[in-house]
Amino acid sequence: MKGKCALITGSVGGLGLAAAKRFAAAGCNIVLSGLADPEAIALAGAGIEAHGVRTLYSSADLRRPREIEQMFRDTEAAFGGVDILVNNAVVRCAAPVEEFPVAAWDEGIAVNLSAAFHTIRLALPGMRKRGWGRIINVSSIYALIGAANRVNYVTSKTALIGLTRAVALETLGANITCNAVCPGSVLTPVHEAAILKMMGEEGNAGLSRAEAERRFHAGKQPSGRFIAAEDVADLMVFLCGPGSRDINGAALPIEGAWSIS
Repeated sequence: MKGKCALITGSVGGLGLAAAKRFAAAGCNIVLSGLADPEAIALAGAGIEAHGVRTLYSSADLRRPREIEQMFRDTEAAFGGVDILVNNAVVRCAAPVEEFPVAAWDEGIAVNLSAAFHTIRLALPGMRKRGWGRIINVSSIYALIGAANRVNYVTSKTALIGLTRAVALETLGANITCNAVCPGSVLTPVHEAAILKMMGEEGNAGLSRAEAERRFHAGKQPSGRFIAAEDVADLMVFLCGPGSRDINGAALPIEGAWSIS
């Protein structure tokens, strides 16, 4: 993958940054995308450029198609186009359907789903011209099993699998693949805060980190531990390698057997 360009949305932290680092280690130039403070952006870029590759940062608001289009123009100018596209950006909101804020619904569909449509439509012409491309949509365990009080997250992540299948069929014979990965609970700042809160609650004195994680995952992830962001990133890199050319249109779970438990 040396010299190819990987554009990863939502990549200034968390799973997206882990993916950016893995693709950089494989030789890809990286387009970082996301909204963050300058210090976080600088740290993310430094960690990637340590692999001897180049980076471009885009602050495109993924709710706005025109800003996504500008991100692609900037990428074209810097790297000649997008070879690998990872649609990872996500927003979340929790509420019952009848109480779900309309603005939060609209934002979730825009960022979690419509942005992926726009990035794919903009990336495909260049991929077809170069005769190679890899698209990875980051879906979720909740696209496989559903969940209460997360209507926009479940809807958008499920729809991403449909988008994946449609694009895979439309690009047959073009040396382009489109797959979805469906992670379970990856350790994020929100989950980290929940674990620390549990360990600090009255009556939980002496609760170990491992036990807190086991309780957090009870009834969900059977492994009782978080999925490592680096493991999901490794799967993404594999999907862009020569051994995965016939994996296309798949929704690949990486969730510690959650979906079958």
